[in-house]
Amino acid sequence: MNWLEAAILGLIQGLTEFLPISSTGHLYIFRNLFGLQEAGLFLDTMLHIGTLIALLVFYKDLLWRLIKKPFSRLVWLLAAGTVPAVIAGLLFSSFFDEISRTGVTIGWEFLFTGLFLLFADKVKKGARGLENLTLADAFWIGSFQALAIFPAISRSGLTIAGALMRGIEKETAAYFSFLLSIPAVFGALLFQLKDLSGYTGPAIGFPAMLLATLSAAFFGYLAVAFVISFVKKHSLRWFAFYVFILGGGILLLQGFGVF
Repeated sequence: MNWLEAAILGLIQGLTEFLPISSTGHLYIFRNLFGLQEAGLFLDTMLHIGTLIALLVFYKDLLWRLIKKPFSRLVWLLAAGTVPAVIAGLLFSSFFDEISRTGVTIGWEFLFTGLFLLFADKVKKGARGLENLTLADAFWIGSFQALAIFPAISRSGLTIAGALMRGIEKETAAYFSFLLSIPAVFGALLFQLKDLSGYTGPAIGFPAMLLATLSAAFFGYLAVAFVISFVKKHSLRWFAFYVFILGGGILLLQGFGVF
């Protein structure tokens, strides 16, 4: 992996992790374009470390308050929202690993994300803020996060949509969605680090990998701030149109045996 590829992959991961268009699906596409398929697990781990850094920096003040008050209401909400993804990961990890490796379903998953975003965009506008969230709300939103274990189903897209269905206002939906992703990403990294103990893929130079990680962190931070501001006043349908085009294109290429 050269430096340009590293910077591009970091940019792709940073932006698509938080834009509702699926980071894993985009990384699968670009790894194939760059001929880095065998480095998938190692690359994904380092790139997710980059976006985790972005989240930790963006939420640093709030996280510090939660560390000082570990039994606060918000901590319980995050715990309730994380449970579904933990259950799905433990029960179906081998299944998700296989479809992530082959990428055979990513076209359909992009289309599913688009349909869900369009549906959420039609939901009646809510007005509930973070202070009004309940454990039931958090578990509901977390259930959509569990669905996003599929590689090209957008985690941010589904969790924001799930929050909107509960009458939560858009800015809070995005804010809680990204906050909820911190324990999910951290847990996924622990699983990936365990699997890396037997990594036999190609060696990737430290400078290129560091650049990819820092690029993911930088663009991830920008994407978090952008999406939280964007969804407050704008529609999710523009992202839906994008993933419809992408998913349809992938299915067409797969049908011709090109991809």
